[in-house]
Amino acid sequence: MSETSPRLFIVSPHFNDAVFSCGALLAAHPDATVCTVFAAPPEHEMHTEWDAKSGFANAHEAVHARTIEDNHALAILEAIPVRLPFRDSQYFDSPSISKLAAALEEIIYGSTANTLLMPLGLNHPDHERVFEACSEILPRLAHLSWFGYEEAIHRRVSGVMQARLADLEHRGIVATPAHPAGPYAIDPQRQALIKREAVNAYVSQLRAFGPRDCQDVFAPERYWQLSATRQPARHTKK
Repeated sequence: MSETSPRLFIVSPHFNDAVFSCGALLAAHPDATVCTVFAAPPEHEMHTEWDAKSGFANAHEAVHARTIEDNHALAILEAIPVRLPFRDSQYFDSPSISKLAAALEEIIYGSTANTLLMPLGLNHPDHERVFEACSEILPRLAHLSWFGYEEAIHRRVSGVMQARLADLEHRGIVATPAHPAGPYAIDPQRQALIKREAVNAYVSQLRAFGPRDCQDVFAPERYWQLSATRQPARHTKK
């Protein structure tokens, strides 16, 4: 791989988000880093509706099994897993935006990445928090090439992308439809097959979402190149 080839760092709110939304891209970028933000189990044992729907008896079982699923999927894509010690919102222990931003900035700064992909924060509170944190650090790491990815399944909700594009404009961030280039050519059909194999590793999440929602996982991936053009308007979200 040449020095000018993209070295991807993909921020994934949960196990599966990066692969569901960017799996074909990952198939063309071996050795990409996938950083899962909400990767820790709750401090105390608990039961949630989503974990039960996914087929788990409790939260610790869910996080353990989902970590194994994620390891399998990322191995198929030859991606490198990185996990942060935060808990997702269903466990009632969400970190502050500033704490998320500090942790992400430190790990990104210490990586060899030159291309950063962040979720656009569509239709889910955890995705929104990660989006807010990434938006905070984007101007400070402007030497990177930044892209936002539309989260599979969540992007299908009516109006969410239009609202996000308006929000980005308000923040002084220009969003241009674009697709990160791959370091080498790969047949699109092979990309699709590799992605499908990786997606199928997330047995629990496919069960929870159901076949109708999961159809969107295999629809074309969509990306937006992001660049900050001015200081954003002040936000009051904490």
